[in-house]
Amino acid sequence: MISPYVTIIAAVAVNRAIGLRGKMPWHLPDELRHFKKMTLGKPVIMGRKTHESIGMVLPGRQNIVVTRNAEYASEGVDVATSLQHALEIGQGGELMVIGGGELYRLALPLASRLLLTVVDYEPEGDTFFPEWRNDNWALAGSVTHDADEQHAHSFQLQEWLRA
Repeated sequence: MISPYVTIIAAVAVNRAIGLRGKMPWHLPDELRHFKKMTLGKPVIMGRKTHESIGMVLPGRQNIVVTRNAEYASEGVDVATSLQHALEIGQGGELMVIGGGELYRLALPLASRLLLTVVDYEPEGDTFFPEWRNDNWALAGSVTHDADEQHAHSFQLQEWLRA
């Protein structure tokens, strides 16, 4: 079997926080638009808690929820009992891992590309992006978005490719 092309997409604070009590600790409309643009038409793989925090199926994408509970069911999603199972049922060339923290940790060794939004903020968090070393990665691009009336924090949209 050909290995799928795995991309991790995440919004990460400078202290690696990605969530607090099931929610993102910021609201950045342009970052959400970027997320939609990058994931539309592609399978998205997420943990059960991430799926439940979103509260709906992401339209225009195959939604795959990874959970240890083989009996888990949610309308409009494919259920996988492991990341490997999710990679097998993903339909399409590029599979997008969208969270949460444990799934990012499991997917990082398999990923070919990281799409990271680095938020210039150090919020309280209870879910964190895994520590990673960029010596095996090349920064392919970075765009800065300044804080403004709709965005309380500046952020950088970064694309990293495995070297």
